[in-house]
Amino acid sequence: MQTLKLVAVSAGLSAPSSTRLLADRLTKAAEQRLIEQEYVVEVQVVELRDLAVDIAKHFVTGFPSGQLQAALDAVTDADGVIAVTPVFTASYSGLFKSFFDLIDPAALTGKPVLVGATGGTARHSLVLDHALRPLFAYLRALVVPTAVYAASEDWGSGGDEWTDGLPSRIARAGHELADLVAARGPAGDEDDDEVVPFERQLADLRLD
Repeated sequence: MQTLKLVAVSAGLSAPSSTRLLADRLTKAAEQRLIEQEYVVEVQVVELRDLAVDIAKHFVTGFPSGQLQAALDAVTDADGVIAVTPVFTASYSGLFKSFFDLIDPAALTGKPVLVGATGGTARHSLVLDHALRPLFAYLRALVVPTAVYAASEDWGSGGDEWTDGLPSRIARAGHELADLVAARGPAGDEDDDEVVPFERQLADLRLD
């Protein structure tokens, strides 16, 4: 059985936090889907509030602490990433952005990423499309079609005839992430395409 790694990045500042709760539920939905497909799943959660001082020092010194480097490596080596932030001033938090600023720009290329956000009011839900998607598109990640925003009133809500409730959105997003991760396979298993010298390509054309 293949082993797949899911890493959830939570930028919640309180303990407990709704941001961590959303990250946990999204991760669980993806994990259960992968288990149904007979994968072994390793889950790791990165709590950015525990790394805030280390992140700030990295910007000043240029050197990460051991704990911060482990978190960066976990995200880089993951098969799928769940990234959840609270909304600050109608965008992602500074702590969230600072952490992903430290990720190698090419490290998330093609990696499935599920984005989520939490806030006090549903009016901030557009943060998913005007802030989070562009950030991960810039990092060339493969962003899951369904993003999940959870306002305070969403917790415990089953939705109505026009809107899916939070549990339904979490399940759909988690399943989409799991399917993308399974289709891509474990990180590092991709076969590198053979680089064919131009002279050989030209010779092959002449033989046709």
